[in-house]
Amino acid sequence: MKLSPSLIALLRCPENHQSLVLADTEILLKLNKSIARKQLSNRGGKLVEDQIEAGLVREDHQRLYPVKEGFPVMLLDEAIDLT
Repeated sequence: MKLSPSLIALLRCPENHQSLVLADTEILLKLNKSIARKQLSNRGGKLVEDQIEAGLVREDHQRLYPVKEGFPVMLLDEAIDLT
C-alpha cells in the first residue's frame, strides 16, 4: 500500500506539529544498515529489528516515523532520531 500525497499533506509530527515528507532512499539505506548491525533503537529505547521499507521524515529532518504495512506509525516512542 502506497501512502497518498493527500494523506501525507494532512499528517503532522505528534511532537511539534511540523509537516512530514517521505524518506528518501539514502536515509532508508543508512537506517537499514544500522538495523542490520543491530545498532538502531527507537525513541522508546527499543532495538529496531525490522528493515524499514518507508518512513515519514519531519520537516526539520530530526525524526523519522516508520511506515509499516502501508500505515504510518505516528507514535513518539516508535520514532527514530536522525541526528
